[in-house]
Amino acid sequence: MKRYFTLFLLNFIGAALFAQKGNFQNFAIQTLDSIYSKFGNAKNQLLAEKYPFDENFKADYLDNQQQAGQHKKYAYLWPFSGSFSAVNALMELPKTKKSFQFLLDKKVLVGLQEYRDENRSPVGYASYLNTAPPSDRFYDDNIWLGIDFTDSFIHTKKANYLMSAKEIWRFVMSGEDDKLGGGVYWCEQKKESKNTCSNAPASVFALKLFMATNDKSYLQEGERLYMWTKRNLQDPEDKLYWDNIQLNGKIGKAKFSYNSGQMLQAAALLYKLTKNKQYLEDAQQLAEACLGYFFETEEKLNFPKLKNSNLWFHAVMMRGYTELAAVNGNQKYLAVFAKNLEFAWKHMRDKEGLFSPDWTLKGQHQSKWLLDQCAFVEMYARLAKAGY
Repeated sequence: MKRYFTLFLLNFIGAALFAQKGNFQNFAIQTLDSIYSKFGNAKNQLLAEKYPFDENFKADYLDNQQQAGQHKKYAYLWPFSGSFSAVNALMELPKTKKSFQFLLDKKVLVGLQEYRDENRSPVGYASYLNTAPPSDRFYDDNIWLGIDFTDSFIHTKKANYLMSAKEIWRFVMSGEDDKLGGGVYWCEQKKESKNTCSNAPASVFALKLFMATNDKSYLQEGERLYMWTKRNLQDPEDKLYWDNIQLNGKIGKAKFSYNSGQMLQAAALLYKLTKNKQYLEDAQQLAEACLGYFFETEEKLNFPKLKNSNLWFHAVMMRGYTELAAVNGNQKYLAVFAKNLEFAWKHMRDKEGLFSPDWTLKGQHQSKWLLDQCAFVEMYARLAKAGY
């Protein structure tokens, strides 16, 4: 019953708004409808990780072969959290807040509660359900949730969202020590590296908490984490960000769009909050570097196309561009995203309304990953909010 009510709600919202907004808002709502139709179930508010369900799927992103190799009926926390970001982005659109807040409270957060781990201190969210054997807890997984809870509070002023955000902040701060001069680890159970993905978004999280509370200690933390990440993990040549630094000082030099994208968002927020022009210069320099590295040109297209990578990484990078556009008014980069997402809608969807992750259109992907689909909802919704 709950599942079908959700689908009815989404279809109703989509029909009511189709004539009021551009296509991107409708695309976001249609895709969210497909997610709950294909990945949802009638028993609970959890989601499957793959559609069709793949019992042989291994979550290699966990860096834990034992846990990754176990067959899981439901999605791990990271992919599930994408549904929080997706609904949150839709909740920010005009005339949709109440409907999507209802969906957030009655579906997303009910499911999320099943990952909340109260057995270890401080309280945090584990990578798999609390009814299963204990699983690793990742600081970055929790940070993404904290950002979403804070955004939810900013747009609704509902106190329990801020309470959850502050609880997560305490867990995140438990992941920092003085080794390497500070910085948040990646995984609570494997304190071997301090990663851009756990420090750049921690800066964004702190800055959003400052926006929510006006408590200047969060602003100070946001600046401090930004500077630590810039000092330890920025490539001085192209200004993009490496993935991690190990405790022995060795740098993991892979470059992912979400890492640089979060530093872009942090820089834009810092400029917004402090009016220090160095932060704006950092953001503008990084925006151009990301365009040159994570996009490629094709003769038959009149826009730079996203390179194949984790689609959600690209969605997180887009958050940075959205924040930059809000402070400098430059729509150049969001216009590029709009072209890419028009392309994706026309060429990368299947008959089920789900997306392939392959921007080249060469790969065949019969199995669809939950997080990829959530990333598209978020990106379409953010473009709609920006006026596209």
